[in-house]
Amino acid sequence: MLITVNDETHDVAATTLAELLEELGYRGARIATALNGHFVPALQRAATPLADGMRVEVVAPMQGG
Repeated sequence: MLITVNDETHDVAATTLAELLEELGYRGARIATALNGHFVPALQRAATPLADGMRVEVVAPMQGG
């Protein structure tokens, strides 16, 4: 299915948000996620289903001063 992640389209096999993150190489990364503009807590990613055309945002915290 086609999913847009951070404005890039990906053809993925994942059926949940957790599977998508694993498939795209985010395993173990400290990130925040949003699905179609709505924040998804880390503990809910495995139970969050994906459908063709969904938009995912993945944000990593940045350090700076």
